Amino acid sequence: MTPSEPSGRPGGAGGGAVNPGTGKAPLSVAVITQNEERNISACLQSVAFAAQIVVVDSHSGDATAEIARASGAEVFAEPWRGGFGAQKQFAIDQCRQPWILILDADERIPPETAVVIARVLAEPGPAGYSFPRKNYFQGRWIRHAGWWPDRLTRLFRRGQGRMSVAAVHEGLEVEGPVAALDVPIVHCTESDLSLILRKIDHYSTLGAREAYAAGRRATVGGALVRAALTFLQDYVFRLGMLDGPQGLTLAATDGINKFCKYAKLAEMTRRRGRPAGEP
Repeated sequence: MTPSEPSGRPGGAGGGAVNPGTGKAPLSVAVITQNEERNISACLQSVAFAAQIVVVDSHSGDATAEIARASGAEVFAEPWRGGFGAQKQFAIDQCRQPWILILDADERIPPETAVVIARVLAEPGPAGYSFPRKNYFQGRWIRHAGWWPDRLTRLFRRGQGRMSVAAVHEGLEVEGPVAALDVPIVHCTESDLSLILRKIDHYSTLGAREAYAAGRRATVGGALVRAALTFLQDYVFRLGMLDGPQGLTLAATDGINKFCKYAKLAEMTRRRGRPAGEP
């Protein structure tokens, strides 16, 4: 955890909406997990002001579920539904409060953001709210290459929002106006390169399958061109070079991710386009 990141739980909702009898905000927080024991405690502590916390755990092999229960969350053991959108929608479906906030296990709500959330819940207003996201990588706040402000819609009135069906890079679709808040969500993104490469393997497979199902095709040469352009865009044109060695690492891994996705799509194209019986 970097010195700039929030630690501990917010010291109260700051006079906003509260749930009678509990003193907590009329808010459900939805989190999906798998093997997140390093992150889940800090995530849930940061939203302790919410009346309900839902954790949908995809059969973790570590102590994620136990830590979540000890933090006061309602934990649901649910097999992986084939994509992040479907998994998060299942978590949303378990929420009972008038408002729902979607978080990832490696995200936190800083105290100043908790105060603003509690305030807007008490006001008449839009169907949802978006937040800028502060992404930290290897101890550094990444401000370039499209990583800031990285605005995402995460808070909405129950019944007025659903997750997209995308297997990866899913988004929240809200029925009605969405207002932009200035207070951030903090994202403590994975900094261990070995784990990053594992995630790239997983995410690129999901992305390739989704692209193939949508009728897209690729070649290995095309995958290499896409990877090179992605690196140049992140590191040069979007000024990732100003984020030091962390910016270089992120641009390189983004390029690797792009290559893996389209090389896997090329592999699917080749294998599924072969005549029957051909090796």
